[in-house]
Amino acid sequence: MKKAIIGKKVGMTQIFDEAGKVVPVTVIEAGPCTVTAKATKEKEGYDAIQLGFEEVAEKKLSKPEKGHLAKAGAGNLKHLKEFRLEDCDSINVGDVLKADTFKEGDKVDVTGISKGKGYAGVVKRFGQGRTPMTHGGGPVHRHAGSMGSSTDPSRIFPGKKQAGHMGVEQVTVQNLDVVKVDPELNMIVIRGAIPGPKGGIVYVKSTVKKLIVKKGDAGVSSNPQKASGRNPQKASARK
Repeated sequence: MKKAIIGKKVGMTQIFDEAGKVVPVTVIEAGPCTVTAKATKEKEGYDAIQLGFEEVAEKKLSKPEKGHLAKAGAGNLKHLKEFRLEDCDSINVGDVLKADTFKEGDKVDVTGISKGKGYAGVVKRFGQGRTPMTHGGGPVHRHAGSMGSSTDPSRIFPGKKQAGHMGVEQVTVQNLDVVKVDPELNMIVIRGAIPGPKGGIVYVKSTVKKLIVKKGDAGVSSNPQKASGRNPQKASARK
């Protein structure tokens, strides 16, 4: 079953698992999120729900936003996001989703806005190489260099990798593990890093990756063309 929730990145820390190994984790303040709208296949052509997160002062919302939230019986919510889930029939407008929507062991995709890096050159932004450092290279070692276009077409084509604003882009990190869930603190702890600064809004949803269940060791092959078939001792030593 697909699940989703809106949250806020608190920061990174580390915890110890049962084996005593250090696990780097990100703490997310997830929910509570109110269901503010619902799309149905009969009316909109698809099934989805809209979630609202984080209460703000009423003066910070426009009249259309106030009317939309009042219709759903929700408070003054700042962030609205629509999610297409499989089982939308069991969720109604006005329901509240909390951190316990997810459980330990779930695989999730986290979407957020990456940190802004300001105006960056091609070396930092795209990892391009420098010009030669010797033989009079001059003070242009980290410049973009020649663009290649002459009289025809007398321009560079859209999409050319050049210096410009770096960061502040929507980024999704897929297939992360949920390590811990605390409904009382509205906390979800996820293994690894997620995009965005501390306090940034993130969208946590069930992963789109297909989880392949391992069926045990492959063993020694009887095919002489395979390495394990030619040298069974070498294959068994890898186990």
